[in-house]
Amino acid sequence: MSITTEQLQALSGRGHVYAGSEKVGGIGQVYLDDATGQPSWVTVKTGLFGTSQSFVPVQDAEVRGDDLVVSYGEDQIKGAPRVDDDGSISPEEEDRLYEYYGLGSGTTGTSDVTTGTTDATTTGTTGLAGVTGTDDVDRSRTENEHGTVGRDTSGPTTDDAMTRSEERVDVGTQTREAGRARLRKYVTTETVTQSVPVSHQEVTLEREPITDANAGDAYDGPAISEEEHEVVLHEEVPVVEKEAVAVERVKLGTETVTDETQVSADVRKEHIELEDDGTTTRGTDADRR
Repeated sequence: MSITTEQLQALSGRGHVYAGSEKVGGIGQVYLDDATGQPSWVTVKTGLFGTSQSFVPVQDAEVRGDDLVVSYGEDQIKGAPRVDDDGSISPEEEDRLYEYYGLGSGTTGTSDVTTGTTDATTTGTTGLAGVTGTDDVDRSRTENEHGTVGRDTSGPTTDDAMTRSEERVDVGTQTREAGRARLRKYVTTETVTQSVPVSHQEVTLEREPITDANAGDAYDGPAISEEEHEVVLHEEVPVVEKEAVAVERVKLGTETVTDETQVSADVRKEHIELEDDGTTTRGTDADRR
C-alpha cells in the first residue's frame, strides 16, 4: 500500500527518516508529483541542527509510527545531489535525482511554486511542488485543500482552537578523529664507567746467605759460569661483556575527559494575541512561559 499525502503531512516536521534501523534525520518537506498528485520526494534534515537537507524518494517507503523507513542507505541519502529546498524541483534537478537513485526519469509537466497548480503554458519539462514544511512561507503556498491556511488555524474544517508551536533545540554529539599519538622506539649510546680491582705481578730480588741447608745447591755446577734465569709475570685486565635485559613494558592508553561547551541556535516561536473590537492584547496566558 502506497503512502498517502495525508500520512506524510502528519509526519512532516516531527518524524524522522530511517535507512533500515539507522536514523538519518528529520522529515522536512513533502513533494508531490504533478502528473499523479501522489507524494514523490521528501527532504531529510541532516547535519548539525538539520541545516543540510537531502532529497529521498518515497517509493517503496513505509510509515512506522511517526517515522518514515526508506529502502536507501544513509550514505546514499546524504550523498544525493544538492537541490534548493524552495518549494519546487526543476526538471533538470529532478532528472539528476532520478538518475542518482536509479529510478529512470521524471514525469512531464511543471508546477507553479506558490500555488501548486499546473502551469498550462509550459510543457515537456519535469517539476514537483512542495506541500509541507517548517519554513516561513506565504498564504498561497500553505493553503490546504479545504481553503484554510495551515494545519493549526481554526476554520470550517477544524475545531475552535489554535495550536501554538515553537521550535526546540535538540543538541547531540558525534565522535570524530581529533588527532593521533604513537609510540616510537629508538636506540641511543651512552658511556657507563665502573671501578674494577685488578692485580699484577712485579719482579723482586731475593738474596739469601749460604748455609748448610743450601750449600749443596750453591756448589752444584761449575765454579765460574754465565747463566740466565727467567720469571713470567702475570697481571689481571678488565673483561667487559654485555647482555640485553628487559626493564619495562610501555603501551598507549586513552582516557575520556568531559568538558562543557556552549552551543547557540536561533529558534522560532509562534505567538498568539487577542484582538477584541480592534484592540490587540499581546501576551495571552497561552503565550506566557
